[in-house]
Amino acid sequence: MTLSDFEVLYRTHAKTVYYYLMSLCHDESLSEELAQETMFRAVMNISSLRDDTKALAWLCQIAKNLYFEHFKKRKRLVSLDDSPGSTLAQQEDVAAGLEKKDAAGRILAIAISLEEPYREVFLMHAISDLPLKDISQRFGKSESWARVTYYRAKAKIISQMEDEDND
Repeated sequence: MTLSDFEVLYRTHAKTVYYYLMSLCHDESLSEELAQETMFRAVMNISSLRDDTKALAWLCQIAKNLYFEHFKKRKRLVSLDDSPGSTLAQQEDVAAGLEKKDAAGRILAIAISLEEPYREVFLMHAISDLPLKDISQRFGKSESWARVTYYRAKAKIISQMEDEDND
């Protein structure tokens, strides 16, 4: 592929790549930066484009990989506890994440303390993501039995958590 071929490729697909990146990150400047980097990498690796009819898909794949690379690097570079750019919103996000982990731990502890079959049905469905149909077959019961048992277990957990919060 010659330089003029690449110019055609650029004129034909650059805006589409930019809009694709905008749909991923919703940030104009980041989308522009990543689109430019996408085109640069495309020039450097043009020999790996085997089918000109699939150029847009190839460019979008490069763009998507760059997008994920950007956030992996950013995640490694930002330390939430000593970053001068750490905002109150980021700290609140971390606090919310910790609260979710705490709530998940409480839910698991309560679920383990439930009597059978509530414990096993709840853990199989909520934790192991086993479909209620499969759970019903394991117990030799109907699917509606599994559904009712799961929802009763869930109601018991919610009730117990509310009781703990009120204490």
